[in-house]
Order: sequence, then structure tokens, then C-alpha cells
Amino acid sequence: MYTQVQRSIACLKGLATGDAIGKQTETLKRSAVRQWYPDGISGFHGDLGKVIPRYTAKRYEWRIAETTDDTEQTLAVAGTLLDERPISHSSIGRALMKCRKSNHPDVSLGRFQQRADPDFICYEGDGCGAAMRVAPIGIVYSCRRMSDLVEGVLQASISTHGGQFGICAAASFAGAVSAAIDSESSDEVLNIAIHAAGEAEHFRTPSSIGNMSTALRRMCSELFAAREELPTRLQEDDCFPDRPIVIVPLAISLALVTKSARKTILLAANIGGDADSVASIGGALAAAMFPDTVDEGWYEAVESVNRDNLVETAVKLAALRQ
Repeated sequence: MYTQVQRSIACLKGLATGDAIGKQTETLKRSAVRQWYPDGISGFHGDLGKVIPRYTAKRYEWRIAETTDDTEQTLAVAGTLLDERPISHSSIGRALMKCRKSNHPDVSLGRFQQRADPDFICYEGDGCGAAMRVAPIGIVYSCRRMSDLVEGVLQASISTHGGQFGICAAASFAGAVSAAIDSESSDEVLNIAIHAAGEAEHFRTPSSIGNMSTALRRMCSELFAAREELPTRLQEDDCFPDRPIVIVPLAISLALVTKSARKTILLAANIGGDADSVASIGGALAAAMFPDTVDEGWYEAVESVNRDNLVETAVKLAALRQ
């Protein structure tokens, strides 16, 4: 039996390694993944710290084993929790103002920073930008205090993502992480994730893209049914993570079906699309549930390039768990 501290450490390790490995194929179509990586993604491809070939001479030259805004914003939420509880959207906003990755004007973080107002509240936005940063909420808040957990998710979300689906997706992931930290079974982790999403629905009117609880229940059911042929099933269009209705449900479902951070991360990276978010969210959840499936070699590579000291952060967050 793993302790809450060990599960918290594993969670952040899985998140960061998934983020960095998934970045290698982010935004690529399946055919392009095969062009760049004919033998598929099996870890980090190339010398650590060197520019990923497909990002050479681009706006930002992402490096092999470098983490993205997924990890950066997760650490922003973690730092806020360590400094202030309960958190507020303003305190989260101040932390997000300091984030520098993926902050260009055509993404939600960039638009938020251009306003130069940390108190700003967004009332739209259904992408996965809130979900990708709320793992620390799940570590600190027990799912047995669901109202506190969901309120924390709301405050961590609405600086950039204020649509119902975006908030509910974040609540679902935070709830799943919290249940994993408490050593709950896979079935109970799913139930709590669905319940958390439902509890968050009252914050906003329904989103036109769909309902998170329904999307998660459907995705998980279909992947469980196809678990013996999962790589083949993931080639179907309804599993390609290029839209909100797929990204977080797919990430959570992969963790629950594979029961492995390593498998979840590799499956996500070999799909393409929003690979870094699927791999980081799914990797974090799978690692919290099954800490022995964290690839420590991958984490050592990530730590050597980024120097974020995630272990220390995870220990401090776990000490705050309510």
C-alpha cells in the first residue's frame, strides 16, 4: 500500500513526464506522427536538451524532455496553494501572469496576460487548459469534501477557462486524482470523477459542445470494451484528441483502462493531437493510482532538463491534504 505522499509524488512525476514526451507529437495528425517517428514514440527521441527537430526555427524551440505550459501552470497552482488557502481566482491569476510558456496572443493564457488584470474572470472557454493544471487541487483537497474540492477547481479555472465543460473537465480530473491519492479502486475513481463533474455543472450554463460526465462515462465504457485491442481502437476518429469533448475524457479513460502511467503516456504520444495534455493528465492520474508504473528514467531526464524539483513540491502539497 502506497502512502498519500508517495502517490502525490508519483502524480507529479507522471504529469511532467507525460507532458514532455507528449510534446514531441503535439498537434500532429496520425500520418505526421508516423512521418516524424516511423517506429513510434517509445520515450525521448534524441539528445536531452536539444531542440526537438520539428520545432527547429519555430516561434519557440521546444527541447527534448522540456515540459510545457501544462507543467508550468500546474506548478503555478501548486505554489499558490502552498502560499494561500483557500485559494482565490485572483491569487491564481497573479501566478498565471508569471507563466511564460505558450502565452502568445492566440491562446487563452496569452489573452489573459494581455489584459494585465489578475482579477479577471472568464465566462467562456471549454478547452483543457484548466484541467491540465488542477492536479495540485486533487492532492490537497479530499474528495470526501467535494464542495471544497470543486470550489478550488473553480477558482483555479476561471482566469482563463470559464465555460461549463472546461470547469467540469477540470473538476473531473481533480476529483479522480483526489480519489487516487486516497487509494480508491479504479471503479471508485471513475465514479468520483463523474460525480465531481456533475457537482461543477451549476457554476455555468451548459456548453454547446456537450456534457463532461456523459462524455467521460461513454469514453471509458468504450475503451474498456476494446481494452484487448486498445491501440487499434485509438485509431478511430472519436478518439483523436483535437477537441475538448475528447481530450480529458480520453486522458482519464486511458489511465483507468491501462492501469499504467507508462502505457498511458505512450499511447497518448502515439496518437498525436493534443498529445501533451492527454499524456500529462492521463499520466498523472495513472501514476497516482499505480505509482510503480512511473518510468523513473523518464522522470530523471525531465528533472535534468527542467530542474523543477517536483518531488519537494509534491511532499509539501501532500502535507496540506485536508
